[in-house]
Amino acid sequence: MRYSSGRSRAATRLLGIEGVAVVEVEEDPGGRRLARLVTDDEGAAACPTCGVVSTSVKGHAVTHPRDVPYGEDAVVLEWAKTRWRCRESSCPRGSFTESVPAIPARSRLTCRLRSACGAGIAESFRCVQSGGDFYGVSWPIAHSAFVAHVQEWLTAPPPPVSVLGIDEISRGKRRWARDPATGRWVLVADRWLTGIVDAAGTAGLLAHVEGRTAASVAAWLTGQPQAWREAVTHVAIDLSASYANAIRLALPHAVVVADRFHLVRLANDMLTEVRQHATRELRGRRGRTRHPEWANRRRLLTAHERLRPETFARMWNELLDADEVGVEILHAYTVKERLRHLLDLAPTPGTSVPDRSVISHRLWRFFDQAAGCDIPEVHRLAETVETWWPAIEAGLTTGYSNARSEGYNRLGKHEGRNAFGFRNTRNQERRIRWACTRQHRRETAIICHAMPG
Repeated sequence: MRYSSGRSRAATRLLGIEGVAVVEVEEDPGGRRLARLVTDDEGAAACPTCGVVSTSVKGHAVTHPRDVPYGEDAVVLEWAKTRWRCRESSCPRGSFTESVPAIPARSRLTCRLRSACGAGIAESFRCVQSGGDFYGVSWPIAHSAFVAHVQEWLTAPPPPVSVLGIDEISRGKRRWARDPATGRWVLVADRWLTGIVDAAGTAGLLAHVEGRTAASVAAWLTGQPQAWREAVTHVAIDLSASYANAIRLALPHAVVVADRFHLVRLANDMLTEVRQHATRELRGRRGRTRHPEWANRRRLLTAHERLRPETFARMWNELLDADEVGVEILHAYTVKERLRHLLDLAPTPGTSVPDRSVISHRLWRFFDQAAGCDIPEVHRLAETVETWWPAIEAGLTTGYSNARSEGYNRLGKHEGRNAFGFRNTRNQERRIRWACTRQHRRETAIICHAMPG
């Protein structure tokens, strides 16, 4: 069935591809809409090398570039092009075929199909394969479209930030390759990636650094402009000596902030070790359901204020009745709660900075409780708190934490599940960083649109 005949302005305007015109629209034997196109750009006859417009026709060619979907059925484009001879004696090109900016030479796709595919993968589809299936292109083409869409944004200099967050994330197994020059095996992809994020603003994930050593992190930090580094006032980390060394090397003026979540986790790990150690010494094996320390193992790790009064009383009394094992576990439990009570002083939005006398009093209560026993695990926790106290105190007075890093790590794992795993480290970094900068892109777009002019 033929819908129109002759060069149709309405159909050309509806198609919307600059440089070509619709001659007619038919239905092929398969029921698909077939749009026949001709070149509608005088500049298409100009030689791509010398720019001279040719008048010598060499022949004709027909191509079928793919375009974005129209409605429920795809539209097949059939473009009748002309091959020209270049008669310029100084031009090395003998002949060329017509092309327009919207459909480059030797391209099987329109530019807007590539752009739509890249934008769809970046914003809508869960993975590259889903976008490729929707637009009818292969995975490599869809991935290259996504890379072209995000490259300009991700290669831009990082925005200025005042508080950094540094944390590691596992990327999978290490990858090794043999060096052809030395014959030795060298590390190609480390198992760990270090994420550097904006811990107090909306800039998101600033970079992924391969490995989690002080040298690799310090190298990225020192590679940033001097003004950017001077603007950083605090850096939130877990209790990692490597990251602390990197900060001392690259940002000596910045204040290190110890993340409170990791301190509570250390306290819970200490309590678990005490419970397991005490049970093995008393019973010669691990605990069982009928033993109170095993039955209450989850309640021991739960914050005191989250337990109902009757639940807490039952747990306390059951462990007291267990004699020495229960008393030792309860002592470690009290040390853990003393540390949590100290960390609760950190200000949150809407609260004020705690007075230093209150901080000192709660710190003394923690150390006093820890010194009142001879449990090695408790003493080790107290030594850790003493060693990292300047960083812990900075967190209590500023309220900064590394929660943003943990949140972006969750998004990174979610992207890995969507992609069914990553084999290429660069692709992994690109996909995760794009997913972790959505808020910054939205706010930047709002600011740009709100500016006058």
